[in-house]
Amino acid sequence: MGRIQDNFVKLKCQECKTVGYFTRKNKKKLKEKLQLKKFCKQCRKHNVFNEIK
Repeated sequence: MGRIQDNFVKLKCQECKTVGYFTRKNKKKLKEKLQLKKFCKQCRKHNVFNEIK
């Protein structure tokens, strides 16, 4: 059994525009895009990360 690729989303930093994280989300329950505050390794500070396609 492999992982289903449909559930994976990329998270991109709003400040430096780099893709820093990958996560999974249930697309049936959550219709809007994710916004999480996480640590960016490029900026070296906590920033808001948005979901991208």
